Amino acid sequence: MNSKQYMELERKHGASNYESLEVVLSKGEGVWVWDVEGNKYMDMLSAYSAVNHGHRHPKIVKAMKDQIDRLTLTSRAFFNDRLPAFCQRVCEFTGKEMFLPMNTGAEAVETAIKTIRKWGYEVKGVEPETGEIIVFENNFHGRTTTIVSFSTDMNAHKNFGPFTPGFVIVPYNDLKAIEDAITDKTIGIMVEPIQGEAGINVPDMGYLKGIRKICDDNNIVFAADEIQSGFGRTGKRFCCDHENVEPDLFILGKALGGGVFPVSGVAADEEYLGVFKKGQHGSTFGGNPLGSVVGTTAIDVLVEEKLVENSAKLGEYFMGKLKTLEGKIIECVRGRGLMIGIDIKESAGHAHDYVVKLRDNGIIAKETHDTIIRFAPPLTITKDELDWAFERIKKVFA
Repeated sequence: MNSKQYMELERKHGASNYESLEVVLSKGEGVWVWDVEGNKYMDMLSAYSAVNHGHRHPKIVKAMKDQIDRLTLTSRAFFNDRLPAFCQRVCEFTGKEMFLPMNTGAEAVETAIKTIRKWGYEVKGVEPETGEIIVFENNFHGRTTTIVSFSTDMNAHKNFGPFTPGFVIVPYNDLKAIEDAITDKTIGIMVEPIQGEAGINVPDMGYLKGIRKICDDNNIVFAADEIQSGFGRTGKRFCCDHENVEPDLFILGKALGGGVFPVSGVAADEEYLGVFKKGQHGSTFGGNPLGSVVGTTAIDVLVEEKLVENSAKLGEYFMGKLKTLEGKIIECVRGRGLMIGIDIKESAGHAHDYVVKLRDNGIIAKETHDTIIRFAPPLTITKDELDWAFERIKKVFA
């Protein structure tokens, strides 16, 4: 079958819930992917930062294959011999005391919401069923019914109600708006340190530190959704590290699975995760031995291969080159590390048109909100590969 036939088959039998770029991928290695016709592309999206380690990282793949030959799933009805080391590794990496494993990013966000609420009622003492969590305009935390309840993206929100109450939406990058929204019912603040789906929306320096102070002053939980921005994507261990801020809850996912398996969870101290008692939360697949091995190895590779440092160094280099293209077509370039967004001027047309041109020049990326293109290659990328990419990007935006 050729690409056209694959796309027609999916459109016939698959739900139309994605507007996918017309390229049918069948193979990946490092920063490169190939379509079914054998055409080669550089991956500049990394599955929305889930492939920070590159496609099929050999050490992660080997660990996964070895574990498949031993044991894949037990459920949490029993202990398994891989989860303890995984929890310990996550705690070492995050500096937290406990880890609650799940599978998808949305599950991790739901876990954080339940943690905040239970803590708010049982520790802070807010009247049950009344707690409020402050969230932000243009947020993206997932697709479950509860999460889209506080989305301001009408495409994600429309006709999925009735919606879950208990969330207060305020403008992003506005500390006064947070302060004005706090009441005696406020139990938590959940924020993306950089808003990814909103188009790499980077807040002012001091914003996260300001949120930390507000949480401390009002005895509320600071939950950082680092699903996209964590594990080296922005040139730091976590994006919060740019301001030396430690949230109460780290919401983790995407790259924790090493690009080969869905792994997510929440890392926090016992004060927060200790609120859960037996049978009050869980997941059949969460903490399975296969995912545990993958997650442990993914963190090991990140540290051993200095991928965080590579992201910082090459992100600054790449962003500097991209900024030279600002002008007739590109309004501005922004980001941190290898999490980069470029704004297309309205007069220059739709971002999707440029994404198609990039594909035709050997680079696959994705637009968001019609005028923004994201560049987020695997953190294993080299300077020579970035130079190769830039020459083609420059050609498209000339």
